[in-house]
Amino acid sequence: MQSVWIFRHIECEGPGFLQQILDRYQIPYRLFAVDKQCRIPAETEDAGALVFMGGPMSVNDNEPWIKQELDLIQCAHQQHLPMLGHCLGAQLISKALGAKVYPNHRKEIGWLPVQRIDSSENNQWLEILEPDFEVFHWHGETFDLPAGAMRILKSADCLNQAYVLGPILALQCHIEVTSEIVKQWIDCYPDEISLPSVTVQNAEQMLDDVEIRCQRLHGIAEVFYRYWLNKAGLI
Repeated sequence: MQSVWIFRHIECEGPGFLQQILDRYQIPYRLFAVDKQCRIPAETEDAGALVFMGGPMSVNDNEPWIKQELDLIQCAHQQHLPMLGHCLGAQLISKALGAKVYPNHRKEIGWLPVQRIDSSENNQWLEILEPDFEVFHWHGETFDLPAGAMRILKSADCLNQAYVLGPILALQCHIEVTSEIVKQWIDCYPDEISLPSVTVQNAEQMLDDVEIRCQRLHGIAEVFYRYWLNKAGLI
């Protein structure tokens, strides 16, 4: 079986619950630790799918690795290779496919609701979810939709929370987090939550019932991951 390539951009933002899903289905994966200056391949070689994780940087930053990942995404898209993006990862995919990435009018940080967008195409798998459900967020930027993409999630303060485009699933929100990851981010990014607001929660709010919330989130995440893995032909 071809392996899933996972690109990590900072140590505290790893694959989380996605790794548990890959292990459960015995799907091989290879971690590219961009934060450790690993080499980013110019070609997809023997990859079965590409996954791009989050990070505090912007896709509009002038970093060599960002250009290399954008080039790799374009190459993968030309080959119709399945791709999955989380937050920064979704923004990388969006920019590589010609869409704009820019500051959202509000940051979204913490446990906030999203709404599914019904259509005849996505109802076959989204309809098992509630019309409105809670996920974890930590972002200040957002993206436009690439040409041909279909929006599947939105929130009150961010229109494009998720989209699908063939074998691509791009998520602005974070469905991969575990309770340990939530605690890590609170420690790693204290300045981001120093001024709580309607859409930015403080540490106490994010840690309230965090284990139960993560369990619920993982039930939601499994719906998305199973859909994507099926589209990728990996399960």
